[in-house]
Parts: sequence; structure tokens; C-alpha cells
Amino acid sequence: MKFRGLAGARGLFELLLGLSLWAAAVALVAPRPPAPLPVPSARPAPARAPQQVPLVASYTLVAKLDESQHRIAGSGTIAFTNRSSAALPSLYFHLYLNGFKNERSLFLRSPFARGRSGQGPREHGYIEVKRLAAQELGGMDLWPGRVPHSPSDAADETDIEVPLPVPLEPGASLTLDVAFDAQLPSLIERTGHAGSFHFAGQWFPKLAKLEPDGEFAHFPFHAQAEFYADFGRYDVTLDVPAGFSVGASGQKVSEVSRGPRRELRYVAEPVHDFAWTAWDGFAERRERIAGVDVTLLSPKGYEEIARQTLSTLAFGLPELERRFGAYPYRTLTVVHPPQEAEQAGGMEYPTLITTGGPWFLPYTGTRALEAVTLHELAHQWFYGLVATNEARHPFLDEGLSSYGELRALGVRFGDASLANVSGLELSAEALFRAGAALRAGEESLALPARKFSSFRSLGLLVYLRTATALETLARCFGRAKLDAALGAFAEKQRFAHPGPEALVAELRSELGEPAARAFERVAFERGRVNFSVRELDAARDPSATGPTTYVNRVVVHRTGDVELPVEIRMSFRNGAVFRERWDGTGPTWTYESRGPAPLVRAVVDPEQRVLLDDNLLDNSASLAPRSLTRIEERLAYIAALTLGGIAP
Repeated sequence: MKFRGLAGARGLFELLLGLSLWAAAVALVAPRPPAPLPVPSARPAPARAPQQVPLVASYTLVAKLDESQHRIAGSGTIAFTNRSSAALPSLYFHLYLNGFKNERSLFLRSPFARGRSGQGPREHGYIEVKRLAAQELGGMDLWPGRVPHSPSDAADETDIEVPLPVPLEPGASLTLDVAFDAQLPSLIERTGHAGSFHFAGQWFPKLAKLEPDGEFAHFPFHAQAEFYADFGRYDVTLDVPAGFSVGASGQKVSEVSRGPRRELRYVAEPVHDFAWTAWDGFAERRERIAGVDVTLLSPKGYEEIARQTLSTLAFGLPELERRFGAYPYRTLTVVHPPQEAEQAGGMEYPTLITTGGPWFLPYTGTRALEAVTLHELAHQWFYGLVATNEARHPFLDEGLSSYGELRALGVRFGDASLANVSGLELSAEALFRAGAALRAGEESLALPARKFSSFRSLGLLVYLRTATALETLARCFGRAKLDAALGAFAEKQRFAHPGPEALVAELRSELGEPAARAFERVAFERGRVNFSVRELDAARDPSATGPTTYVNRVVVHRTGDVELPVEIRMSFRNGAVFRERWDGTGPTWTYESRGPAPLVRAVVDPEQRVLLDDNLLDNSASLAPRSLTRIEERLAYIAALTLGGIAP
């Protein structure tokens, strides 16, 4: 999901949208033609084919939408296999829609300001399970025996334990007949309704992830956390009004018209979630991109939004495949919600993503639409395929998706990867670095989602600082090596639900121990770093005979516990320039020389490889300063803010 955390609400996407609005106020400029697309290579084969993935929780459901009451009547079966090493005395179900049932739910309670947006729903939503009967137990209805509220939270009903009459042994299966009603709330946080627009995310009773040791990774629905589930097969039939366009996870395999309604059947395998949307205001566009059947649903009249989105996908899908391995599904659905349903934007589900923004976004000179599209597309790997625990380690999906977004934007647009407005260019690296510096050292970016002190901290650290840390590793230790590490992680851990140790192991293998240790300190130990030129001296040597000789000296300090290699560039009065490399270990680095010219300037990290550097203003020193005008001083200050050199 795109970061929604500045002032309790919108986050990076809103910051980009703010840039868009500012740009539109300056001038309505024609969109620049995109950079030429690279010639796509042959489609790589996935390291682990989908048919080899053991299925744990599979759903065969029928869902009928009552468009006037905004309610879904659902029924079907859930096929569950105990693939753990222990007998299971209970099952755990997530009832995510109950996060919007009342003001007492964990999701809507303070201090989290009524959800991520701070608004809360105008109309509440809920899910009511009517039946959960086990076929292997003679049709016994298990639901009446449930624990009625979330563990240790009597006011919340999003994490429900269902005891079994007899333990389910390892390797055994249960087939559960289920019936439920899902009342959609007014649109809030990725699900609900706005007028006739409906988006159904987390709309069905969903089994919690079963870990190999027999424990369920169950948790109440927290406003800062997202989802975690087992892979399965989803076979879902949607019954909707005939005039509504539908987008859903998976591949549509049949469609039947029944008077004023129609039924559409979708199958997705192996995936760990299923979402869908229905609206009578969509314009549908279909293209085949890199061997994938892409469906784009956007509001009627959003032609330029659609064109730019498809152009971004034409670049992004092969680019991300090149980095992280083949996209293994046949379809991808992209939904651009209408402006009144903006809270459905910027979200990821298996084979379905949502973008967002007003109709004029492509004319502003910013890359807001491209950024959100690429970010959510990257989630098809980091969340969709690798499938880490988003509640426990959000940096493994949001952080890696942000880095994928960062690199794809850079490849496509270069130094203007976030904006080019009347010649003013802004790169994603600069904005990410600035945001990351605002919370440097305050909290570990590897915290569980609910442990962050605020949405703002989660966004700045999990999204921006993770991506900035990885970009720093690329610049300091080699971009090809980092690409190899992330590619190996994405390929080896496909369908595997890894933890952070798997990522660190690949960094260590490809980039070496110093790089892995630097990342560990940033991720797990609130690590930070700052390089500064502390001393710069050039004096005549009075003891020298013959030509004038100067004794030159530079002292560079490193503060913080993150050790990274840097280059120091030294310039002399006669025009000579020398570069030295310091491995970054120890608190200081000293350079001394004797020669015919005095040293006049020293710059540490002149190429700005260490984007994690806390303060860029102390990275240089000069023995030949020139006076700055007041305007120049202010411009220098603003530039430092833009680059994150000063934290306001």
C-alpha cells in the first residue's frame, strides 16, 4: 500500500499530489513524452512454478452484491489442510470488516485517530458469519462455539478463535461450509462504497496464516498493520447488476447473463487473498503486456490517466520481472478509483492493484501516477509472491516495494524521476532521502507495524528509510551486487513467507559482511551515520629549503554506528584534485601530505553515495570561502532541506 501517514492521513502519495496541484497552478503543461521503452528480453521462468506450491486454505465462494444496501451475501466452502507439524485444537479467522463495526473496534479506537485517514466511516460495516459447518464432522456447525471477541480485547471482533471438537492432525483436512453477510462501510481504508462504486477488500471470513510449528499468526485488525495469509485456490463467482463493470483477482473463466444481473466466475491460484470491485462508471481497457492480459478500469473521461497508466505498466512489468523474476499469473487488473472513492486508491492485492489521483494528474509534470502504479505493481512480488508477514515486518514488503518503485522511476525518468515542472527537476532519491532523515535513529524500521509511534513514523521509516538504505548499499558496494541480492531473495523466497534473516543472508552473500552489517544496524538497531570534515589545514613548511612547500591536513569524522565506505575529494590551488577512499571504520580518517600547492577544499562523499548521511551541510570545508549574498544563503538552505541535509 502507498504510504498514508503525514498529518495522520495521506503520506507520500499526497505529497506527490501536492506537487501536482502546485505545478498545475503554475502552468498546465503538456505531458512530456516518456523515455523510450527498453527492448523486452525473453520472459524469465519463475524459480518455483505455481503448480508446485502446496495449498493450505482454498475458497470456493459465491458473492451477491446488493448495490442499494451495499451488502454482499456470501456462501461456499473453505478447504483447509493442516500442513504444520502439530495437531490443531482450534482455527483462527480474521473478520476484517468488523474493524469498521463500531467505534470500539481496535481499528477505529484512539490513539490512532479513527484509522489511517483520521476520518472513520460515515456508515459502519461488518461481517456476520451465519454458518461454519465441517463436512468431515457430520456437518457440525462450529461457529456457535467460537470465542466471541479478539483475544485480550473484548471490544474487538476481528480475530476470532473457533475451537475444534477434536484436534486436526498434521496432514489432515477440513472442508467448511460457510455462509455470511458482509455489510460494506462507506469507503474507508481500501474497502467500502461511495455512491454506486463498490470495492470489496477483506470481505470474507479469512483463515489466519498457519505457521510450520502449528501456531496461527493471528492478530486483531490494527490501523497500522496489513495482512498475512496462506496460499490457496480462489474460485469466486460474483453476482452483480448487469450494468456494472467488474474487476477482480485472478482470471475470468465464465460469464452468464440473467436478466438484470450477471454472474462472473474468477479463478486465482496460488494466491493468498481475493479482492474485487464493481461500478457502473468504469471505462474498460485491455492490453497484452509482456505476456500478461492487463485490464484497466478507470472513470469515464480519464483518457490521459488511462494512457499514462498503460504506458507505465508497459515499462514497469518487464522492468520488475527483470529485477525480481517472472510474474507467474496470466492476468493483472488495475483499478483507478473515482475521486469520491480516493481511499480505495494505492493498494495491492494478488493480481489486482489500485492507483489513484484526479483527472489532470498527467498534465502537472509530476510522476505521482507513475510512482503509485509502480509501487503497487512491485507489491505483486513483495507481498504477493514472497508473502512476508506484513503485520510483523512491514519493511519487507513496503520497503522493498518502495525500492523497486525508486529504481524503476530512475530507469524511466533519470534525475527527474518524481517531477519535471518548467525545468525544475526532482528525483525520487532526493525526496526519499529527505523523508528518511526526518525520523533517522528514532525507531527501528524493522518494528512490527503496530509498534510504531505513529503513521508518520511508519511511513518515513518503513517506506522511505528502507528504500534509502538499499539505495545507499547500491551506491557504496555496487548496484549490480545489490540487484543480484534482491533478485536472489525474490526468486528463492517465492511462495515461502520468509523473515528478515533471508534478506540479510542474500545481502551478505552478494555484497559482503560490511554491507550486511550496515543494513542490520539501520534496520534493527536504529543505526545512523554522519560524515563531516572537521579539520582542513594548509600551511607553509618553514623548515623546507628550496621551492615553497605546504603541509596539508584533512580530518574527517564519522558519527553514528553505521560504517560505510566513502570517498574524500581534495582540491589544491594549482588545480590538482586527489581522491582517497576510506572504508568508514573507526571514528576518524586523516590525510596528510607535503607538496608545492596548498589544499583549498575537501569534500567527503562528493558523489553523494551515502544517502543515509544525516547532514550534508558539514560534508565539505574550504580555505578559500567566498561571501554569499542573503539570497544565495537562503537558496543553499532550501537545497539542503530538499536533500534532507537539515531536518526541520
